[in-house]
Amino acid sequence: MSGHAALVGGAAVPVERVDTVLDAVPARDPQTRPEALARAQRQRRRWATQVVVVDELARRACAERGLAPPPEVSPARVLAVSGTEVADLGSIVAVALAHSPAVRALLAALEAEQQVTQEAARAYYDRNPDRFLTAEALRRGVDPYGAARPGDFVPFRDVRDEVVRELRRAVGRQAFFDWLDGARAAVEYAPGYEHPGDPSHPDHEHRH
Repeated sequence: MSGHAALVGGAAVPVERVDTVLDAVPARDPQTRPEALARAQRQRRRWATQVVVVDELARRACAERGLAPPPEVSPARVLAVSGTEVADLGSIVAVALAHSPAVRALLAALEAEQQVTQEAARAYYDRNPDRFLTAEALRRGVDPYGAARPGDFVPFRDVRDEVVRELRRAVGRQAFFDWLDGARAAVEYAPGYEHPGDPSHPDHEHRH
């Protein structure tokens, strides 16, 4: 293998950074057959490269935005990622968030930039009545889309701030993914470190 896994804006990303992620994240599906094990190891290396690339891109974005340089993470740190985060974000971004202070700083900045209007919050409240039933209504098994009464719902004024925070978080995450899609255009991968879903290599798979 070459000494770098990828070039980001022409700057080399060392293979050692990929190895750090591989050491911190256990194999998801241990394989026993030699050919399956070899394929899984190739895909894990490509997957870990994506985690490192997201970290590198976020470091550069933080520098461009004047965000405080985040502290380094100990290479020995074991990355704990919840199943909910993986389901919401995909495994690459979920692990990048756990691994990279720069990714967390950038995501927080993007979330803070989002403006959520009261009208948008109210529209969300009205579209999702099942989320705002009172505890008593839930105990009675009230159908929020059926014969529910106004008193069966927590008033909008009591949940408005929570709804705004949730919508800002969702829009901020979408802004992060939009940023990442554009930022990846500056990345060139060394052979063997391509995206695991890249169809140009024979054992590709779509794994996020």
